[in-house]
Amino acid sequence: MIINSILTVKINLIFIKQKFFNINIIFNFVKDIFNFVKTNIKKAMKIPIFCPSCDSSLNVSQMKCNHCDTTVNGNYDLPLYLKLGRDEQDFILEFFLSSGSIKEMAKQAELSYPTMRNKMDDLIEKIKQLKIF
Repeated sequence: MIINSILTVKINLIFIKQKFFNINIIFNFVKDIFNFVKTNIKKAMKIPIFCPSCDSSLNVSQMKCNHCDTTVNGNYDLPLYLKLGRDEQDFILEFFLSSGSIKEMAKQAELSYPTMRNKMDDLIEKIKQLKIF
């Protein structure tokens, strides 16, 4: 009787472990799909800022109203924000949404404050360089 009870408990534990393992696999699979989609959507929506032929900066030459189909042509510089990479744009947006708190950003990203501060300093330096050109 005791042996049957022990075997039943062991079998139940194996079943629970197997079920937990399967849930973990499914969770990781869904998480990977989400990250893949999130990354590729960002890539697909990125406005090109450099010429694919010669690597020179691109300018905006045409804009169109989706409501009335009016088209505006010209030669306009991209705003500084759009000259930054997608990750840098996201960093600025997160900084804004965290009310300008590097400490809060570091906490959300699970990074140390000095690491987040260094990322901020690097971005500030890049923006200064972009403003010169």
